Amino acid sequence: ADADFISEMIKARLDPVPEVQLIPIEHEGHTLLEVKVKAGTLTPYYYYQDGTRTAYVRVGNESVECNSQQLLSLVLKGTHMTWDSLPTQVNASKHSFIILANTFHEQTHQEWNDKYLESFGLVTPDGKLTNAGLLFVDNCTVFQSRIFCTRWTGLYKDDAISSVEHRANLVLLLKYGMDFFKNYTMSGWVKMPNYRLNLPDYSDRAIFEGLVNHLIHRDYTVMGGEVHIDIYDDRVELVSPGAMLDGTQIQDRDIYKVPSMRRNPVIADMFTQLDYMEKRGSGLRKMRELTEKLPNFLPGKEPQYQTEAASFYTTFYNLNWGENGKTPVEEVADRVNGSVEKFGVNEESSVEKFGVNADKLGNTSKTPKKINKTAQKIIDLVISDPSITADNMANKVGVTKRAIEKNIKSLRDMGILAHEGSDKAGYWRIVINPQTEQ
Repeated sequence: ADADFISEMIKARLDPVPEVQLIPIEHEGHTLLEVKVKAGTLTPYYYYQDGTRTAYVRVGNESVECNSQQLLSLVLKGTHMTWDSLPTQVNASKHSFIILANTFHEQTHQEWNDKYLESFGLVTPDGKLTNAGLLFVDNCTVFQSRIFCTRWTGLYKDDAISSVEHRANLVLLLKYGMDFFKNYTMSGWVKMPNYRLNLPDYSDRAIFEGLVNHLIHRDYTVMGGEVHIDIYDDRVELVSPGAMLDGTQIQDRDIYKVPSMRRNPVIADMFTQLDYMEKRGSGLRKMRELTEKLPNFLPGKEPQYQTEAASFYTTFYNLNWGENGKTPVEEVADRVNGSVEKFGVNEESSVEKFGVNADKLGNTSKTPKKINKTAQKIIDLVISDPSITADNMANKVGVTKRAIEKNIKSLRDMGILAHEGSDKAGYWRIVINPQTEQ
């Protein structure tokens, strides 16, 4: 009788009716009825009561009534469509993709072909732009394709040193966001016995990965939403509309076990084609690993992730900021290189702007041979992006790959440079005290 009652209530109250199993079980002397509900694909599922029909969505530990954006997402999910793949009524022939084509050539060193527009899902077979296509055209007019960039004074949202809003296609939004970040963050450095070691506030590549992640996975159905870049003295915060796709909270998850669920697969694939991200959905893990590879990293300064009801937050912490404010570069250098005296330094070195020379931390009589300009550029690139490949190094430095490989070998033989992990997915690391790490 209980099973019949539950079955009738489900049929009367829910539309469409989900697939349910009712299983009698015995537990600690009690007879229970286990209700198993199979995950449905015909979303949204509506609940009928008092003549009204309501859809709910899971947020953390509770079910809340859907707003219009969430309802649209459920409708798209039920029809096996995503917002970015939906066709529009805009003719692709009236728009150009010059910025996308030039960026594709610059990133991949391959020639752009207009046939890619359809194969990448930006244009339909009948010549209409998809929503993703609208986000990549040169004169993007999608209202919510915006970023707000602000450099705040101090640690809170009080007065702003600079504030700028950009409305453009996704390729330009990424560029504008990174330009703003680099303009309002600093990088100290220490002059080692035979090279210069940068000590940046943040990992450039980790911030890049974070901004790509927010542009790709944000909820574009939220018309009044945009990506925010907020730079404070002690941290950088990235915020975008749209929580976790499965309704869980990222702060309760192990980021090394979060499966790749893409809200906007067409946009994600396009960024993958541009070599801006990897297909396997490892962005959260990669941001953390890139930060941990910096020579001035401290435990506790890992990027943090948080979701609220309708927003996703990524926070990067300033590696050169302590409890008492900005850490002097001499102190950072002293912490990073506590055994500089093992190397030997040039006694004529002097402190320079935003940097400190190694002879302030220790002196010996032996002076090692200084590295050449190409090797120094390799060190700078590795600090900026520990995941950089030899091919990309050659393109950025402007020399042949053979010259890069020769200098890498020299740096590794000197004990300055090391590589961890596989050739494809590993990371470069600057070895601060090679004599102690051999």
